[in-house]
Amino acid sequence: MNKKMWIGAVSAALLALSGCNATMPTMGGTKGNTVTGAAGGETAEGNNTALERCDETMGTMSVYEDRTLPWWGEYYSRYPQLGSTIPLIRMMIQQSNCFVVVERGKAMSAMATERELMDSGEMREGSNFGKGQMVAADYTMNPSIQFSAKGTGGVGGIVGGLFGSVGAAVAGGLKKNEANTTLLLIDNRSGVQVSAAVGSAQNYDFNLLGGMFGGGAGGGAGAFSNTPEGKILSAAFADSYNQMVGALKNYRAQTVKGGLGKGGSLKVGE
Repeated sequence: MNKKMWIGAVSAALLALSGCNATMPTMGGTKGNTVTGAAGGETAEGNNTALERCDETMGTMSVYEDRTLPWWGEYYSRYPQLGSTIPLIRMMIQQSNCFVVVERGKAMSAMATERELMDSGEMREGSNFGKGQMVAADYTMNPSIQFSAKGTGGVGGIVGGLFGSVGAAVAGGLKKNEANTTLLLIDNRSGVQVSAAVGSAQNYDFNLLGGMFGGGAGGGAGAFSNTPEGKILSAAFADSYNQMVGALKNYRAQTVKGGLGKGGSLKVGE
């Protein structure tokens, strides 16, 4: 195949991708779907098969989203339609069977209501909402988003240089979306950070008509193609979680000579 035929074939392939609107998100360096499906006990349905799983659970866990940190304000102002990250992360954790998730969010008000009804005498005999039944959370998972951006690292220069004006027009409609996320795992009894993991995800959006004929679409599909949607963020969190679980499967507790919290080994002079 000569150079002209090769350029034509590649250009045609890139144009054909325009019907896809966007590539599937890539978790870190591994291709995979986003977090999806359902969980029931230790079983999962319709889950991402790239998500790590554990044969045995490592403890109970609550998920805490610190909305006082700067990342939350930036995230919510840009993507208010996505809402809290907690439901996504809780499902991911349960699907993995690595931890048992316990409620520590707003649903606890409903739990408190049931106990108030029992105390009022309105419940049937044997309803058994007495004290001493709630399960402690051994650990807390704390998620955050470090970086989420649209159109970072377009490929216009490379493709345009290789394929001339057609390549430049095609590349003008390729936009790379990226997201980086962090998960922190805290031991609730000691306050010690047990694990930390950073994950990433990326994909490419296609807006080839805008690139070839000029002018971007205002709102609608054009706006969507330039937004790192929830699929990118969920893939990034899945990548964070996979890396954390991989580290925890080989976990060895950190030790300090003399014991944790008893002065440490970095002594200071008088």
